[in-house]
Amino acid sequence: FAPVAALLQESGAGSLNLVEHCGADIEPLEKAGVPAFSPIQDNRFYFNYHHTAADTLDKIVPKELAENSAVVAVLAYALANMERGLPR
Repeated sequence: FAPVAALLQESGAGSLNLVEHCGADIEPLEKAGVPAFSPIQDNRFYFNYHHTAADTLDKIVPKELAENSAVVAVLAYALANMERGLPR
């Protein structure tokens, strides 16, 4: 994960923290050995809307969407340019 972490630091997107579990939605993939990433931002209000009837597009904060998109782009670039694949 070092190359990905280095690119994230250079981009100002933050740091890469290794954790045992990224989240319940992707747990079956994790159990199968698939590497997982979970970009985390300020999630103080995340569960106010998550999986509720109020979880609608008008809750999107454009700045946070742009930041998250940048992190995903950096991750995709770093992973695509790794000399070898991620361990499983």
